[in-house]
Amino acid sequence: MSRNRIWDAPRSRREFLGWGAFAASTALVSPALLRGGPAAGAETGPGYGPLREDAGGVVDLPRGFQYRILSAEQAVLTSGQEVPADHDGMAAFRGPGNTTVLVRNHELRDDEAPAVEGANPYDAKEPGGTTAIVVGPDRREVRSYVTSSGTRNNCAGGATPWGTWLTCEEDREEGHGFVFEVQHDAPESDLSKTPIRAMGLFSHEAVGIDPRTSIAYLTEDDFVGDIDPLDPSKDTRSSFLFRYIPDDRGHEPGALQRGGALEALVVDEEAAPRDPDLFDEGQGFPVRWIPVRPELAHEDALERGATRFNRLEGAFFAGGAFWFDDTAGGEARLGQVYRLIPGAGGDTLELFLEADDANAMESPDNIVVTPFGDLLFAEDGDGVNRVMGITPDGGVYEFARNRISGSEFAGPCFSPDGRTFFVNIQSPGLTLAIWGPFPRRSGARRRQMAHAAPPAALARRP
Repeated sequence: MSRNRIWDAPRSRREFLGWGAFAASTALVSPALLRGGPAAGAETGPGYGPLREDAGGVVDLPRGFQYRILSAEQAVLTSGQEVPADHDGMAAFRGPGNTTVLVRNHELRDDEAPAVEGANPYDAKEPGGTTAIVVGPDRREVRSYVTSSGTRNNCAGGATPWGTWLTCEEDREEGHGFVFEVQHDAPESDLSKTPIRAMGLFSHEAVGIDPRTSIAYLTEDDFVGDIDPLDPSKDTRSSFLFRYIPDDRGHEPGALQRGGALEALVVDEEAAPRDPDLFDEGQGFPVRWIPVRPELAHEDALERGATRFNRLEGAFFAGGAFWFDDTAGGEARLGQVYRLIPGAGGDTLELFLEADDANAMESPDNIVVTPFGDLLFAEDGDGVNRVMGITPDGGVYEFARNRISGSEFAGPCFSPDGRTFFVNIQSPGLTLAIWGPFPRRSGARRRQMAHAAPPAALARRP
């Protein structure tokens, strides 16, 4: 079988469901496990070794790893509704009885179907929202149901330290462009359909919360302006990085609704280039934050000179650092990964990684720091999309390759015990559980990753 065999999309609902059932029953099984993980010795290198071609045509993984399709678009939730399309951002929470609860976004807008069919929608005309999958210790679905509905273009979001999901609308249509807090143990509550207006009206992408301060950092993915394919100085695109300082720092559902201050990031212009496309890897710059009005967040940030990015995407807070990426950033437009370090004397922004070769990195999107300290990012490029890993000591490895042509990985996250990796394939919508020889949890390696040097293997060439 060709290594790059293209999977043909099903032509009918019956074909899709039949293929999904087949794939779900034929998880990858390897005859032997690789004896090391990202912390393996020099003889094995970083990661888990070369990827093995998946006979099911879904995802290539290293030897020793298996996957199972948990939930497929157009199947049926146990609550009776059809599984919605366009699986996107996702997080995993500890559930009752040694279960894991996945809360998953569906990036739907206008009349896209299958839609999220909720009983208590924010806007009954809109098809977006979130669903939950309760996963048993055997990594099989126990139960699934709608957790929120009536929202629009739910792209990414982020988990809170208190166990809720913040789903973000990547849109600015009338009545939309907000963040909503979703409780998997109180599905379709009034909280889930109440926009957190103080967190701003703009084209939200993702959120990461500092558990010490409860400050939320928010990325914006807006398509205002243009990106010049050759000359960064000619860019007119503007997406901004915001932070929300809540008045109520309590770790409980609804605390973010009680008001707060919204601010946009500005890099010190005397120390850094005005355009982040021209930053050098490993450089850190002091930043300041300027206030913006929530209802005019983008407009105020633009008018008041906030630092402009191209298209901010994934976000994750871990080990004392906030990670985010610009999927179209950099001089080659192949993407950049940033690291923001909050500090008592001021915050520092660092360009951690920029690619000028699509084989190294192309269009990083959702991002996660693993329980064992590696940084994983999912690609959303024009070619074959992958999940790539970076270790705290600078090792680089390919963890997964998407075999479904033209589709992206989304929503990478780990079970609370760190033993199962969950990820979505957006279209056709599939949620996968992946397991194998992952290392043990390590808070020390997570903190090490927050201050690690950029990986030389992926560095931009002069």
